[in-house]
Amino acid sequence: MKVLITGVDGYLGWPLAQYLTNRGHTVGGADNGYRRAWVQEVGSCSAIPVCEMKDRLAAFEKRFCRPMPYWHADLRDFGNILDILHSFRPDAVVHLAECPSAPFSMIDREHALFVQINNLTTTLNLLYAIAKCDRGIHLIKLGTMGEYGTPNIDIPEGFIDIEFHGRQDRLSFPRQAGSWYHWSKVYGSYSIAFAVKLWDLRATDVMQGIVVGSRLSENRSDERFCTRLDFDEAFGTVVNRFCCQAIIGEPLTVYGSGGQTRSFLSLADSVQCLGIALESPAKIGEYRVFNQFREVYSIIDMARKVQSVAAQKGLKVDIKTVSNPRLEQEQHHYNPIHENLRKLGFRPVRSINDEISFILDDLANHANRIRSAPKGFYPTVSWKGDTTATDVK
Repeated sequence: MKVLITGVDGYLGWPLAQYLTNRGHTVGGADNGYRRAWVQEVGSCSAIPVCEMKDRLAAFEKRFCRPMPYWHADLRDFGNILDILHSFRPDAVVHLAECPSAPFSMIDREHALFVQINNLTTTLNLLYAIAKCDRGIHLIKLGTMGEYGTPNIDIPEGFIDIEFHGRQDRLSFPRQAGSWYHWSKVYGSYSIAFAVKLWDLRATDVMQGIVVGSRLSENRSDERFCTRLDFDEAFGTVVNRFCCQAIIGEPLTVYGSGGQTRSFLSLADSVQCLGIALESPAKIGEYRVFNQFREVYSIIDMARKVQSVAAQKGLKVDIKTVSNPRLEQEQHHYNPIHENLRKLGFRPVRSINDEISFILDDLANHANRIRSAPKGFYPTVSWKGDTTATDVK
């Protein structure tokens, strides 16, 4: 199968390209380097050094004995997407080319606007391009479990059957997003569902939990195949950030009480799930939703996991609660359902504890890099705060 990965230079895109190629698929990639620019803008860097894309592509070709077709392209330009689809003729597109940060979207009006425009434009352009070029292309769109928020009822996979005033219907489950970023993902989901109905497309919307990990394989012989690992407040997902704090002896900073409960999965499980969605495609005219995660934990429990694994490696770290800058419930019901991927064969391949251990091993040689980053670990973006405008790169 020919698969185009948009956002191939990102945290998930790069390991997914390796995973799918190992499974015999022909992978092409598109990216414009925005993730690197955004992290630099907030004053940080990847804890694990990330080589330039040309070096990644050279390493890819050497390992897999074939080049990866690659386009350095901004997908907000509709002509770019049309050119790529006409040239590569993919069977499927895995769409990862969006800004993935709630705090980045909450910095101020300009950042909120940028994230909305970037994420919605790339998705709409891709939908129109697929409708124009080949309506049989299977679109796999990375959403987020954060679209649902934390409702006081169980969370189904996308849809809910209701009865109201004696009538029944199957409706999209109500979204209660908690940031401008998460609302952009909600709008993207509704756009895809509408496009599938409008043009008889096929799409899988993946509501993914928080991903933990730095690599797919236990083999660390070539760091060019490691993915990036961010630790700043904007792009450093919580467990990866905890690991970076642990490796330099900093307290693990938990926002508020830490009772916020979220869904998690390892990096290895994430790419496996995306591969399953790809290899068991939606039908023509079908819009389906997968809740993609492995386990559910509170943030304080995840901090304790990192603390425990770090202790096994001789690293003594404390846990510190800090004022929560976000507008979120810290104690709440949270019971999401995740059956669709398991029915298609998903079986977890690596525990969260093992993933934390691998991250700490990968970070061992980069402690000074983390310490020297100008951006610290403490949150500075308040959900109710700054309304001044700043430029976005």
